Formats: sequence, C-alpha cells, structure tokens
Amino acid sequence: MTTDTPPTLAVDIVIFGGAGDLSFRKLLPALYMAHLHTRFETATRIIAVGRQKWTRDEYLAFIDHQSPAFIEERAFNVDDWRIFLKRLDYVSMDVTQASDYAQLKTLCHAPALRVFYLATAPGLFTQICEQLSIAGLIDAQARVVLEKPLGTDLASARAINTEVARYFDEQQIYRIDHYLGKETVQNLMVLRFGNAIFEPLWRAPYIKSVQITVAEAVGVGSRAGFYDGAGALRDMVQNHLLQLLCIVAMEPPISFDADDVRDEKLKVLRSLRKMDLADIKRDTVRGQYTAGASEGAAVKGYKEEDNVPANSRTETFVALRANINNARWANVPFFLRTGKRMQKRQSEIIIEFADQPFSIFGATPHHEPNRLIISLQPEESIHLQMMVKEPGSGMNLHPVRLGLDLQQSSDKRRAEAYERLLMDVIKGRLTHFMRRDELEAAWTWVEPILNGWAALDDKPRDYSAGSWGPAASSALMARENLSWFEEA
Repeated sequence: MTTDTPPTLAVDIVIFGGAGDLSFRKLLPALYMAHLHTRFETATRIIAVGRQKWTRDEYLAFIDHQSPAFIEERAFNVDDWRIFLKRLDYVSMDVTQASDYAQLKTLCHAPALRVFYLATAPGLFTQICEQLSIAGLIDAQARVVLEKPLGTDLASARAINTEVARYFDEQQIYRIDHYLGKETVQNLMVLRFGNAIFEPLWRAPYIKSVQITVAEAVGVGSRAGFYDGAGALRDMVQNHLLQLLCIVAMEPPISFDADDVRDEKLKVLRSLRKMDLADIKRDTVRGQYTAGASEGAAVKGYKEEDNVPANSRTETFVALRANINNARWANVPFFLRTGKRMQKRQSEIIIEFADQPFSIFGATPHHEPNRLIISLQPEESIHLQMMVKEPGSGMNLHPVRLGLDLQQSSDKRRAEAYERLLMDVIKGRLTHFMRRDELEAAWTWVEPILNGWAALDDKPRDYSAGSWGPAASSALMARENLSWFEEA
C-alpha cells in the first residue's frame, strides 16, 4: 500500500554505518542525485552514525574526499555538492550503548518522518531497533531499512524478523534488495504484463528454458572477512537471483499494490521444488576462483586474498538448476548462475523459446532458437532474437535481433537503483521490498542446499579468474542439450 509522506513533514534519514563503503559509494551519491533533482523537501536532513570519533567537519571532509568519485561526472557540480553537504550531520556513537542515543535524539526533528537505514552487520539490527525504541525515536511514521544479508539461515532470519517486529510494524519495514530498484528489472513487469504479445507464450510448452546470470568481474576485495562466512549462495542466490526468478515466473497480480505483487512472488518461492541430496549432487555446482587474468591484469586466487583462510571452502561461484512445480512452468528448467572473478561483469535474463515442432527448412547451419535477452548490467537493453532469410536466391536462414536500448528509449533521466528505492521508502511504497514471509520462503528453499553441501562434503571446484566458471557448470546445461548464453 502506498502511504505518501505529507509534503510538509520534515524528513530525517539516519544512516547507521554512515562511514562505511555502502554509505559513501552508494547511499550518499544516491541521496545527492535526489537532492540535485529536487526530490527532497526543504527540511530533509541526513544524519550519519558511525564509530569513528569524528566531528561533523571531519566526517564531511571524509565524505567530500570519498563520495564524488561514485557520482556520474556529468551530474556532479561543486556548488550543488556543497549545498548537499549542508544537509549532512554526524553522530559518533556506540550503537549498543543506550546513553549514546540521547545525542542522536537531539539532532532529529520533532515531529518528523524518520527513516533509519541499517547499513551495519545484521547482528546489530535488533540492538539498534531496541535502543531507538527506548530513546522514543520510533513512532507510527518511522521506517526502517534492513540491508542484506538478513541472516545466515532460516532460523537467524526468523530471529531478526521477530525482534525487529517488536518495534516496527511490517508496513514500516523495508528489506532492501537493490536489484529490485534497477530500471530494467522494474521494466520486466511492464514487458510481461503490459504487452499482449508475450503473455500467451510466457509458459510451458512455449518456453524451453530460462537462464539468469549475475556475473561479477571483481573479486572479494575488502569484503573477504564477511564473504568467507557467507559465500555466493547466501550472498547472491538467496536474494538477488531468486527475486529475479520470481519476477520472471510470477502470475499476473490483481493490481500493482505492494501486497498483491508480493503475494504472487511468494507463490513462486513456495512452488520451487525442494532439493534432496541426489538433486543437490546432480543439479548444483560450487566453484572457487584461482589465480588468473581479469580485465587485462593478473589477479590472485580467492585463497590468496587478504583475510581469507588458506583452507577456505567457501564458494565464490554457484550454478544450479531449479524447477517450479506449477502448471505454467511444468518441466521448464530455470538455470541460475553467479560468481566473482568471471570473464566480465554481466547480469542478464535469457528466455529461450521452444523450437518449432516441424521445420519446412530442414537442417540449417546457422539456426539458433528464438530468445528474449534481457540485459540488466552493464547496459540495460532488451533484444528479441529471431530467424530471417539471408539475401540471395536460396532459403538460407540466419539469426538477427530486434533491439531496444533502454538508455536511448526515453530522454527522461534514469534514476540509479538506490536513489529510486530510497525515494520509495520516503514515499511509503513497499512494492519493491521483500515481505517477511517472502524472505523466509527463500531461506526455506536455499537452506537444504547449504545443508546438502555439508552432508556431501562438497568441495568447490576450481576455476580460473577471468573465465566463466567451472567446466561442471557447462556440463549442467549440456546434459539437456543447452548451453549458457555467453557473448564475448
């Protein structure tokens, strides 16, 4: 349900972890863009909370040094940036100490719409919420944004949800997944439900398979300490990839109301066929990158990264085959793949349509199936691959693409994912945020895979940095006479 903020109400955006990577790389650049395009009320302020014993001026100097590099060059203007910095304040505090919240309370407007963004370790979420409540900072208008990962398994996710729910109603809780803020992901809803040509074909037996790939060229970098305790399945599949799968596979909601949309996504998650040990052994592939070359430079392997144990068995790559037990998707395999230090940064959804039951053209040397290629990053585009006749006297076929470059499709500005989602929080729009039962349904499907790997003593397979992952992931597809869609 949309509960737009009254325009006269002051807005305080309080960022816990305000000096962290997420804040200076993503959140503050996104808030600057919202400021630049006058999406804020005059009284909107941003209050950063951090452990560093800084004054406000010292914090502003830090942000002034760090954040501009993560803002589009054409959008950055020194004068506008200086005005934006005037919105910022800083509180140095230990978030576990009740006495430190008094200073935060003195900085907040009263009355105000308060948005508490918890860009901290999930283990601190419940303590922060409890102390905010004790300090009297939570009211019916307040909102809390929870960053992923929300827990490490089903039990921990439920525990966090239960504790946060003691202080915030479900309608006040925004579990953020920045992939749901991407323009192309939101456009996927329109592509499916706003165009009559696709809906009749968006099902078995007309679709042969679906691929969802989220590939990263970077390694773990400074996140190694966190990442080694998580791995690719927890860090990427449980949230990003399953959310993309839901949008591809969901039934048409009865409206665009938040709960109507999330009800349909929940049905997809509950329809995912649970994997037993035999399924896990056959239909999942774990990998871990070794030394290689990435983006033209030699890079070290995962075990040589700082803060990674030499005997680590954490996966940096996952490929798996999923099945949805409903009439729309009967016998249609969904292949999910994600990894670090892969050949290039690329996120895409490939809808591969079934072949004609009979071809009057016989065997054609350049035949390729019809595909809908939905690119999410680095470019945002939609292409429909189809067969046409080659020029000449014969009936030789070759594939071509009808393309839509989403960057060029409109002259309107395209907000970045975090900006779009932050503005949704302020306006009370929950559609692109996960509901509690949705999150827990995702963990219910993922957790048996984690347990299965442990029971099977499954060791990640090596793959060279700069490749497309272990050979076993290609074999996963080849078994069904399919292949990953990979372009140079």
